[in-house]
Amino acid sequence: MSLKVNLSEKGKSWKVESNSETIIGKKIGDTFEGLEVSENLSGYTLKITGATDSSGFPHKEGIQGPEMKRIILTYGWGMHKRPRKAGKKARQNIDGLRLRKTVRGQQISEKTAQLNCIIVKHGDKTLTEIFPEQNKPKEQAVPAQ
Repeated sequence: MSLKVNLSEKGKSWKVESNSETIIGKKIGDTFEGLEVSENLSGYTLKITGATDSSGFPHKEGIQGPEMKRIILTYGWGMHKRPRKAGKKARQNIDGLRLRKTVRGQQISEKTAQLNCIIVKHGDKTLTEIFPEQNKPKEQAVPAQ
């Protein structure tokens, strides 16, 4: 199982691939050591903020277990559709609009493909030292003469 882990901190993000099986069973909101993801992240503490499975279905906090469920959502998390009657008009908050969406539970499983984490505690090295090829400043384009 290859898991893509996105580490974010103050508007920047770093991407790591991990084959670790120790993350399976943890839930959204849990914290864990960075060594569980990569040996380069020693001393770091990470917090799980979200995840998606291989088909793109998001994990939703508050739903027990790792399996897929169809839940009814109102405006807020995961609601981007407009009602059918509205057509191409700008979206308005219609009272009582609810849609049934497919989501996964909050527990991380083997079917999880991507994990979103924030950094709670920093290690000895900075992330720019660990990942020098990521988040380089964009080079200025030279104007043609």
